[in-house]
Amino acid sequence: MQFSASTAPRPAPETRFVEVVFPELANHYGTLFGGNALNLMGKAAFVAATRHARCNVVMATSDKIEFHEPIPVGELVELIAQVERAGRSSMTVSVEIIRENLLTGTRKPVVRGSFEMVAVDDKGRPIPIDPQTSRSATHHLT
Repeated sequence: MQFSASTAPRPAPETRFVEVVFPELANHYGTLFGGNALNLMGKAAFVAATRHARCNVVMATSDKIEFHEPIPVGELVELIAQVERAGRSSMTVSVEIIRENLLTGTRKPVVRGSFEMVAVDDKGRPIPIDPQTSRSATHHLT
C-alpha cells in the first residue's frame, strides 16, 4: 500500500513516547532523575506543538510540574503530550508521564506538567500559526 501526500494520515491528537528508565537516567536513589524527566517532557511538548503548528517552535515556559512519586530504574515511562490551547502564535501543551512495571503491567500516572510553546520564524521571532497547515483547521481544541 502506498500513501500519497493527499492520503497521508493526519497526526494523532496526542503525541506518545515510550522510554525505559535505565541507570544512566537515574539519580543516586535509583529513580528517574527529575532533570531527565523534564528533558523527556520538553521533547514530547516540542513534538506535539510542531505537529500541531507545522512550523518551528520553541519553549517559552514550563508551568506547575508535579512529581507525584518516583520511577525506579527498570520501569517503563510513557509520555503523553497534547495541545490543550492554541492561540495566534502560542500553544499550551500538557504532558503526563505514566509509569509501568513491565513484569506486572501495573500502570500509574506519576508526573504532570504544562508547557507554553511558541511558533517562530528562522530568526526566533514569534509568528502566527497558519490555520491551513495547523491541526486546528480541522480539530477544535478546548
